[in-house]
Amino acid sequence: MKDAFKLFRRFLPPYKKFIGFNIVFNLLGTIFGLFSFITIIPLLEILFGTKSAAYHMRGIHFSFSDMGNLRDALVNNLYAFVQELSAHHGTLKTLAFIGLFFTLMVLFKTGFHYLASLTMVFIRNFVVRDIRNILYRKVVDLPIGFFTEERKGDIIARITGDVTEVESSIMTSLDMFFKNPIIIIITVVAMIFMSWQLTIFVFILFPLAGALIGIIGKKLRQASFKAQTKMGVILSTIEETLGGLRIVKAFNAENKMRLVQQKQNEDYRKIQNKVMSRHQLAGPLSEFLGTMVIVSVMVYGGSLILSANVAMLKPSMFIAYIIFFYSIIQPTKAFSSAFYNIQKGLASMERIDKILFTKNPIVNKPDPKPIHALNEAIEFRNVWFRYGDEYVLKNINLSIKKGQTIALVGQSGSGKSTLVDMIPRFYDIEKGSIIIDGTDIRKHKLSDLRSLFGIVNQEPILFNDTLYNNIAFASDNASEEEVTKAAKIANAHEFILAAENGYQTGIGDRGSKLSGGQRQRISIARAILKNPPILILDEATSALDTESERLVQQAIDNLMKHRTSLVIAHRLSTIRNVDWIFVLHNGEIIEQGAYKQLLELNGEFKKLHDNQFR
Repeated sequence: MKDAFKLFRRFLPPYKKFIGFNIVFNLLGTIFGLFSFITIIPLLEILFGTKSAAYHMRGIHFSFSDMGNLRDALVNNLYAFVQELSAHHGTLKTLAFIGLFFTLMVLFKTGFHYLASLTMVFIRNFVVRDIRNILYRKVVDLPIGFFTEERKGDIIARITGDVTEVESSIMTSLDMFFKNPIIIIITVVAMIFMSWQLTIFVFILFPLAGALIGIIGKKLRQASFKAQTKMGVILSTIEETLGGLRIVKAFNAENKMRLVQQKQNEDYRKIQNKVMSRHQLAGPLSEFLGTMVIVSVMVYGGSLILSANVAMLKPSMFIAYIIFFYSIIQPTKAFSSAFYNIQKGLASMERIDKILFTKNPIVNKPDPKPIHALNEAIEFRNVWFRYGDEYVLKNINLSIKKGQTIALVGQSGSGKSTLVDMIPRFYDIEKGSIIIDGTDIRKHKLSDLRSLFGIVNQEPILFNDTLYNNIAFASDNASEEEVTKAAKIANAHEFILAAENGYQTGIGDRGSKLSGGQRQRISIARAILKNPPILILDEATSALDTESERLVQQAIDNLMKHRTSLVIAHRLSTIRNVDWIFVLHNGEIIEQGAYKQLLELNGEFKKLHDNQFR
């Protein structure tokens, strides 16, 4: 429960007003509920003849030292009132009056409990919304490096399944934390008022039952954590299967993937059997333990009535005591059931917190400097970077002047993409520094820094939206005229007009309704609309056919005009006219120069050139 309270302290403070209303409504509902129970005792004893003695009103003097006399005086006056009412108006009218009073009390009780439940619904939905918003915001803010270590399916499972589990387990039990303690405290005070001896006996029994429930609950939490983790693995397999379905079919691997999925599903079934068997134990166990407590209370209460000192507990008070005791059985059972639910929810919250508490190393420095343009140059000074223990960039030194177009070439894995990812701080360097206009990029405001760049990747990244919205993605205030102009420059306007709904045509998941060349031209149009001073082109034409490459290359040429450009290229024919070329090998710059100069060196670049044009 301690972890649950920590969770509440994190997310409930903004909704103190609703919590205050909930407590007041629950308090009033419980008090009116007690009044409804009190009317039952004189009704049974006087109206139906079980009490023949005459009662008279007497003064009430409150004293903590003599609670017995206070209790007797209150009971006496209640009996006297009902007896006098019966004498003046007859038994039937008195019965109707008490019945009306009882009904009115129940109306107030249920009405206030409804209002309390309504406020709790608002609180619960607010908190779940906040958790989803915070989690999504954190996922978006985390560096790209975080996701190279995590399965996408598991991240999706935490955002969806784990948040849903927190909602259904912890948040649905939230009402119990505010409502049930009020019911139990007020009822227990009334029970102490009736018989402190019997109430102490009850307090001895309840902790013993609670200890047994707690032992089972800890095991349930462990199993729930395993279940949610396994569900993340299952979702990862589904996500990978859908993304690579063409390969699965091409290699006749359907049966192989089925076996993998079936094995994961079977493991999940076994874990869920353990989770649900322990969860289903909550109701029967709490009912059995509750019955044992009730029987013990009845036996001990009977001993107090039948003892020589009869004044210790009167039979009528014992009836009232049992009624009050029954009224806290359900809230107490709800605590045990909620305990099991909360253990499941806390297991999911642990998985969520692994994301929420992940530190993002790429953040703004205190008082970051704004930057809105490239005025002079970008410089790499002795830059080192590694994934894990292996350095992928080693002592990189280079300079890119404003307006220049430079190219990075080299074998796959030589560090080209990693190098350009350093500039907009998708990753932070290990040693050295990257300088823009004389200032280390780590001193600039992150959002300002990234606003300088337009990026076109080898695999276009598009969203399941319209053509228009994908082009306008980088600009919140783009006009239709600006979007159309960007599409024309990117050689995309004609095929967009030919689409079913023009610019409002949906493109499917990741642009699946478009060809590779069309997807690439949309991503170029998006970069054109952003109008960035610096371009990063990562193998932008390497996966295209000749005709598509021609159209895309024209679009790229239009995009690169009057801009500083960094081009990662495998096809050396696309970089004949760049200003400068850097050749990377195993994370180091081993050659640099203009195209013809590098050919004359007869080194690594000449080797790459000959392999392509032989």
